[in-house]
Amino acid sequence: MMTIRPSAAIRKNYNEISELCKRTGEPVYLTKNGSGDLVVMDIESFARRESMLRLRETLLRSEEDRIAGKQGHSIDEVAQMMHDAIREVSDARRG
Repeated sequence: MMTIRPSAAIRKNYNEISELCKRTGEPVYLTKNGSGDLVVMDIESFARRESMLRLRETLLRSEEDRIAGKQGHSIDEVAQMMHDAIREVSDARRG
């Protein structure tokens, strides 16, 4: 569910918006004069999204390399990369 608030709400209702972001784990979209202006989200959700994006970029590069015929990673290397990615996401959740 997308939450939209006017940009003035961040000044008037910072605590409410902060709690909403933390409770839902979703960003709050702020508008200015009826148009999109900013997106606000809690730090844990942001860190988790960043970790997921880095993992997706790594997987995409690996797939591109595989298609190009480049040497891949061993099973042990892939297992270690997955372990590291899971740990990174778990650490981000703990803050």
